[in-house]
Amino acid sequence: MKSNIIKYISFVLVAIGLWSCKKDGKDLVANVSPAGTLTASSSTLNLSLATATSTAVTITFPAPVITGVIIPVTTTIQIDRKGKDFSNPTEVVVTSSSYAPKVSEINAILLGFGFKAEVPAEIEVRLKSAPAPNAITYSNVLTLKATPYFAATWIYAPGAYQGWAPATADSLVSPDSDGKYSGIISFPAGQFEFKITPKKSWDLSYGVLAGALSTDGSAGNLAAPKAGPQLINVDLNTKTFSIVEADLWSMTGSATPLGWGSDIDMKFINDGKNTWKVTVSLLAGELKFRKNHDYGSNYGGTGGNLVFNGGNIPVSEAGNYTVTFDIPNLKYTLVKN
Repeated sequence: MKSNIIKYISFVLVAIGLWSCKKDGKDLVANVSPAGTLTASSSTLNLSLATATSTAVTITFPAPVITGVIIPVTTTIQIDRKGKDFSNPTEVVVTSSSYAPKVSEINAILLGFGFKAEVPAEIEVRLKSAPAPNAITYSNVLTLKATPYFAATWIYAPGAYQGWAPATADSLVSPDSDGKYSGIISFPAGQFEFKITPKKSWDLSYGVLAGALSTDGSAGNLAAPKAGPQLINVDLNTKTFSIVEADLWSMTGSATPLGWGSDIDMKFINDGKNTWKVTVSLLAGELKFRKNHDYGSNYGGTGGNLVFNGGNIPVSEAGNYTVTFDIPNLKYTLVKN
């Protein structure tokens, strides 16, 4: 109670002091130095899965100098594709005078920008300094070169839904190979049990023992709570998992064998790209993609570009097609087989 009273009195005294300055016609002045010069330990970064946990680069800059009234300053590292003028940057708020991301972090940023694995790429980095309320300054721009690597690894989920066969089981993906895996698997009614295997074999498998993943022979099977698509998350570092109901994407339309209002369900491709795919015989006509068999969330479009609530997608010629639905990039493909 005593400390609260002291805090309250301090607050009142500060408020009176600030009010007094205004009353006397005086300005409260705060001076903050502009964003300082960035320097990098290297302009060419060596990225590999083997060094994923190592520091990729160390970027240093001087801390802002504040004189007069103490005000908060937000310092942010901005990263964008070279030539994009930081129009849609990745931002990291920093609280020290350096930024030292891991190899895996830089690799994830590059892949997130759409750079292809094993293809050289260039990014630009700058410092954004924002003293309260809005006096924003920027540093010099550094150009960094790096070649991203394909980081994903997989585990497998053989179970009743596919005949307990590891060789053909659905997979869960870890985009950064950090031991954390996820994926969507559709379970038929009554075929809910499965296990986790690091490889497409029964050499080693994980079941459930005391609520955690275990390789003990007495461990029971994991089980989906209900039929339909389920999002499965597995963390092999902590031996934990979760299973929750997932959304389902499907196709409907005059181009599908079932017509408008009925659905051709698509299969989630557990490759870390969040795409859905199905191979199906289509008619000449039109189609749309919709979520959970409901027009409340639907995509149409033309020319391979998805538009939310957009027009119907034309199918000019009947045939057997492989159809992909790419939500993150708002793209679709209709490839005739």
